[in-house]
Amino acid sequence: MDSNYKSYDHVASAGRIKDYLTSPRGAYEEMNSLPDRDKLTFTNGFYANCSAIFVDIRKSSQLPSHYKRPRLARIYRAYLSELVAIFNGDSNTREINIAGDATWAVVNTPLKSDVDAVFSLGAMANSMVKVLNYEMKKASYGQAIEVGIGMSWGRALMIKAGHSGSGINDVVYMGDVVNEAAKLANHGNSAWNIPAIVTSSNFHGNLNEKNQEFLTYDYVRGCYTGSVVNLAMEEWYEENCK
Repeated sequence: MDSNYKSYDHVASAGRIKDYLTSPRGAYEEMNSLPDRDKLTFTNGFYANCSAIFVDIRKSSQLPSHYKRPRLARIYRAYLSELVAIFNGDSNTREINIAGDATWAVVNTPLKSDVDAVFSLGAMANSMVKVLNYEMKKASYGQAIEVGIGMSWGRALMIKAGHSGSGINDVVYMGDVVNEAAKLANHGNSAWNIPAIVTSSNFHGNLNEKNQEFLTYDYVRGCYTGSVVNLAMEEWYEENCK
């Protein structure tokens, strides 16, 4: 959210706080799927099932010791650009956010087939990182990157938040689904025997049988993990990145 200066009025602020805290419960509707953003106001909200995918660079705090700022900026731009492009390629994606070196998306998944499509986004992200590392090596960037890719499914409360009348606002998704995806991403590639892709049990349970077979249950962490890639991207990689 960009800022646009307006002096703070504490009296008006007290009135807004009271209005927000006493809004009727009926303003928050139970839905089967996430509605479009334009249906949101500062006084309503929607509960719906959705999926979240979260991709985070492992050991990102160590990257500045390997690269000077211009090179580090190029890596982040390439990485973030292509993750956004992947997430934006699903017509059910409702929200894409960049938070430092992490990128996450909320995807409308009223059908099980929609959850499979989110799983495909994770596979694409995993394959994209292979291409990124190949191009980095070819351009003499010494340190390759690894990512954790977390995916979860559940209900979220979708609200519009910001300062009414200021033009400064954003859509916020409240609930465990995004937080869980972030925690799962933190497991990905965190040890030699943990692959990049990690999903919740609820997400795994909504996948078709074929996709479920790509994942193995991790009894220690209570999640599913797998080294899943996109076949078309892998074929291209084998033909062009050797």
